[in-house]
Amino acid sequence: MAIDWRKVDADRGLTEKEVQSRIKADEINHSPKTLTKSVGQIIKINTFTLFNLINVVLAAFVIYTGSYKNLLFLVVAVINTVIGSFQEIRSKRQIDKMTLLSRDKTTVIRDGKELTIDPNQIVVGDVIQLKRGSQVPVDGIVLTNGALEVDESQITGESDSISKQAGDEITSASSVVSGSAKMVAVKVGAASFVNKISAVAKDDGDSNGKMLKLINKIIQILTFIIIPLGIILFTSKILRGSDVNNAILGTVASATGMIPEGLVLLSSMTLAVSAMKLARKRVLVRNLPVIETLARVDTICLDKTGTITSGELAFKKVVPFANHSVEQLDTIIGAAVHQIGDDNETAMALKEALPDPGWQATEIHPFSSARKWSGATFDNGSYMIGAPQFVVDQLDAHQQATVKEYAAAGNRVLAVAKADRFDGEHPVNAELLGLILISDVIRPNAESTLKFFASQGVDINVISGDDPVTVSSIAKRVAIKDADKYIDMSTVGDNPDYDQLVRDYTVFGRVTPNQKRELIKGYQDNGHTVAMTGDGVNDMPALKQSDCGIVMASGSESAKSIANFVLIDSNFDSMIDVLKEGRRVINNIGSVASLYLVKTIYSTILTILFIFATHDYPFLPIQLTPISTFMVGIPSFVLAFEPNYQRVTNQFITKIIEVAVPVALSIVFYVLAILFAARYWPMSYAQTSTLSVLATGICCWIALIMVSKPLNPFKISVVVVTGLIFLFTFFVVGNFFSLVSIFVSPLWIVALLIALSAYPLIIGFQKIEHQLMQLRK
Repeated sequence: MAIDWRKVDADRGLTEKEVQSRIKADEINHSPKTLTKSVGQIIKINTFTLFNLINVVLAAFVIYTGSYKNLLFLVVAVINTVIGSFQEIRSKRQIDKMTLLSRDKTTVIRDGKELTIDPNQIVVGDVIQLKRGSQVPVDGIVLTNGALEVDESQITGESDSISKQAGDEITSASSVVSGSAKMVAVKVGAASFVNKISAVAKDDGDSNGKMLKLINKIIQILTFIIIPLGIILFTSKILRGSDVNNAILGTVASATGMIPEGLVLLSSMTLAVSAMKLARKRVLVRNLPVIETLARVDTICLDKTGTITSGELAFKKVVPFANHSVEQLDTIIGAAVHQIGDDNETAMALKEALPDPGWQATEIHPFSSARKWSGATFDNGSYMIGAPQFVVDQLDAHQQATVKEYAAAGNRVLAVAKADRFDGEHPVNAELLGLILISDVIRPNAESTLKFFASQGVDINVISGDDPVTVSSIAKRVAIKDADKYIDMSTVGDNPDYDQLVRDYTVFGRVTPNQKRELIKGYQDNGHTVAMTGDGVNDMPALKQSDCGIVMASGSESAKSIANFVLIDSNFDSMIDVLKEGRRVINNIGSVASLYLVKTIYSTILTILFIFATHDYPFLPIQLTPISTFMVGIPSFVLAFEPNYQRVTNQFITKIIEVAVPVALSIVFYVLAILFAARYWPMSYAQTSTLSVLATGICCWIALIMVSKPLNPFKISVVVVTGLIFLFTFFVVGNFFSLVSIFVSPLWIVALLIALSAYPLIIGFQKIEHQLMQLRK
């Protein structure tokens, strides 16, 4: 409904009857739909996966056989699902809790009385009371004049205060920095600005990193291989007269062997532990894969306020002109700011730095962004504080040059002037006494943090709604490379070449929310992985566009709800820990991943071969459990937490080629050799499968040694303990895993030959592989 603000009774507000009428007409400020997933959605997404579907189908076949101990492979799928769901639900609840705690109440006028209500109870036409510190909950129109100054940086990115008079529009997510007034609610719920821009940033993107995408891609490809191969293998064995149960168990062993399910579990568990470690360091991880994503980031785009600066202002010094002294000006400024009583950031910084000399003012002019100054009259004259070009009619050449020099150095430059008197809102015969230098407070560890990222090959860029000269000077103060390369984005026109802009400039000022998003996209189009830091509604499109969105806990609720990382203490230094955790995860998983893919490769080859063989598949599902658990799962999990903070090198495929392929080929060779030996030395299926498990275990142990290099005392102990556990399992509790004793002839002879020849055989396959690779080059 259209509202004529002139006809609104600011003192009475709506009646209860009118409120109920608005509610029935659905003109109420419904809470925005949360941008985080619901608990049900999180569980559904983590449960109904391709990986889980395959395991459930295989489990159904095993249940049919009645051999329930062969269902152990399901444990991996269950744990993986629980970990993923638990971490995401935990993060969601943290986000929702922060949103709830930061949700302010709203004061409205109804039936001539002030009522305190939740923002979601506001209706169209409500009269809302605004005062310093209030956040504007809905879009509306100002009804009364009360020296109202609002900060719209959450929307525009510009930190300048804006004066609002009766009849002016006021936007949701603005905050009141000084003064007070009443407003009427015009647009509520989904129609308000903050909810419209939140809808653009709906949380539905894919946050998986490259490594996890590659792992998932491998599983997807294997699915199309597993299903037809499994059907063909099962059919082949039945047609050749195998028992149905044996055919099913052999097919399930083949299928579970081809899926690197332990690799999925390792990734989830390692990332989950990293997320818990980061939580202790006051970093909330929204979903696990983004830890990997941040480790691959090579470009960070910073919002100045909240990241480089704290958002607070600090008094630096005064610069006197003519015959005035610093002490005189300090006294005048102290007297003026304490008597005027402004409560904006600039006034608060001056009050904190300069004492009140006790002068009594006879006339006061609070700060107004329209005239850009505040003033007070004392017995010894009238004084003003404000923008230099507004407190005096004209600056001389020396004064202009001085102002420009200090502004270029990154200072906020104010002037203090003396007038004979005030004629209404106009000073009479104003004389410039000196300048006041105010600076943004740089976060204590901002420079060292940014230097760390730069030393790690990460490019730092600043995207801000503030003046580019000011932003550039602040960037120089924290030693950002090429900080002098800046541009005013208000001058680039409607369709600039963003790809070229991001190549030419480091600092971007006067940036609109849409331009922020396009700049991020420009970096991505140039092949960069981009992290974006921000805290306001205006940052949301860019945060969503980025590969990794980072938001301070002091930021807006909407921004936090779509961020990948929320810094609980609003401390950007915490991102160093995230980068290190990500690199450790990627480097270590990339190193040990080949252990899991050994099984995938040899299982795929054996499945194809045994389609044409008369023998049953050489393994039962449970026989692979000791190898998967003790030779691969546990040691790889332990090694994954080794400190390894080197820059990410894409060694995932390299390790597969160097380790997984030669070891897998060696296992295939031994399985075929064992079956060949069984022709001359009669052995039962239980005996041949036991020898095949032994050969596989020895080869996987050698692979563990290879991926553990360079060895250190800790890694040596892992390798030794792993070998001892496998031997204990094989010889002491082997019966549970359907293994038989090898201390009978000819099994012990074959076992000894395998143990002696395994390492030379793997090295031989590795050399052949290297030669083939050289020929391809």
